Amino acid sequence: MLLTDTHTHIYYHAGTTKLQENLQRCFDNDIKRLFLPNVNSASIKPVFDTAAAYPDHCFPMLGLHPCDVKENYVEELEIIRKSLETYKVYAIGEIGLDLYWDKSTLEIQKKAFKTQVQWAKELNLPIDIHCREAFTELFELLEELHDDKLFGILHCFTGSLEQANRAIELGFALGIGGVVTFKKAGLDQVVKEIDLKHIVLETDAPYLAPVPFRGKENESSYLTYIAQKVADLHQISIEKVAEITTENSKRIFGI
Repeated sequence: MLLTDTHTHIYYHAGTTKLQENLQRCFDNDIKRLFLPNVNSASIKPVFDTAAAYPDHCFPMLGLHPCDVKENYVEELEIIRKSLETYKVYAIGEIGLDLYWDKSTLEIQKKAFKTQVQWAKELNLPIDIHCREAFTELFELLEELHDDKLFGILHCFTGSLEQANRAIELGFALGIGGVVTFKKAGLDQVVKEIDLKHIVLETDAPYLAPVPFRGKENESSYLTYIAQKVADLHQISIEKVAEITTENSKRIFGI
């Protein structure tokens, strides 16, 4: 069995024994492919330090997280853009829109998103999208930017079945994480209706730990709980879920 965590911030522990321990637990649970989303210029180094230390297992992305789109976002984007010339990455991300914390930055969030989507198209890379309380605004942007070069993952998907189908129609896979195990979230009923060819698995560690660890620090080794929940919903084996979702990740990331 081979499981893929398509979105983990495990690099927060770069250079520590905690990183080694977390990764060993991953390997012990057949989680041997981990994709690392950048969030701002400060996280570039830990992302690539982690990828360099585990080149067969950890694969970097680069992008400016919408919550880090501040007044200095142009300078942040310039730093990240230069890093794209230096390092090999497998996606532009995580990028997107977040109206949960600060609605006042929506316009510059949109500008930053458009800029980074253009990078992805130029480099023939997928994008890894963060969307929180901004589905309407995000879909408007994606419709505007839609072409055959726009593809990727809608990370930490927690929307409705209608939103899921709309994302799929626009060329995106759904990143399913710990929320699918939450009893009252309703995501389980959505995932049950989605063909597994449109789904990839993720943890978003250290955030959003699945049941039975909800409320505690998440880690990538908990991906097995997410995979098992998806397997139960589709009434197939966890091995089959691992096979399908890992193949989906290979198709998207090209590795």
